[in-house]
Amino acid sequence: MIEEPPVLKVRRNFQRPSADQIAALSGTPTGFIADAMDGRGALGPEIQPVDPDNASFCGAALTCHAGPGDNLAVLAAIAEAQAGDVIVSASDGYLMTAVIGDRLTGMARNKGAVAMIGDGCVRDVAGIKANGLPCFAAGTTPNSPAFSGPGTVGLPITLAGESVHSGDLVIGDADGIVIVPFGQIDDVIGRLAAIRQLEEELDAKVAAGLAVPDFVSELMASDKVQVVD
Repeated sequence: MIEEPPVLKVRRNFQRPSADQIAALSGTPTGFIADAMDGRGALGPEIQPVDPDNASFCGAALTCHAGPGDNLAVLAAIAEAQAGDVIVSASDGYLMTAVIGDRLTGMARNKGAVAMIGDGCVRDVAGIKANGLPCFAAGTTPNSPAFSGPGTVGLPITLAGESVHSGDLVIGDADGIVIVPFGQIDDVIGRLAAIRQLEEELDAKVAAGLAVPDFVSELMASDKVQVVD
């Protein structure tokens, strides 16, 4: 580069989901949310909860790009965080150093964040669990990062196969994390009632003894299946 980049580039002005939108999706299984987006929207399976027993959250994305082996942007995101935010940090999938630890999750909790997510590693797992803030990452390592930048806060990032913008709705549980783009939040809310009804109906059938769905039985009895012996 001809010119040295700024240590941090920060976008502060973006629209967050309303309290009503967050309330409408809070506590909804992530599978239902993904179904409401035609089976898509989840981060890749490499992103796992540090504590599966404390993995449920719903909030507004505050993105940051820290780059490999650095967490200055994560610290800056904590400084910029508002109550209800989910700090979503991209480290380009670099796994040789941790970028999140117990002190950062504690500080994020103190700022009112409801979760921290990263595609890098964490350390201080016992402390993270004790802090009580849901945290997701791609692995663990005791190695520590630099905090020199450059990095961004509030700008779009790519994380585990999904584009994430600040202001998107982020919801997580023990099954994983789903990103709901800001412009699709109301559509997802509108589709959930029908999805819940279908899920409840199928649950009731299984509880009553259903072993094979009707459409599978019909398929197996049709000429679309060739029996070879």
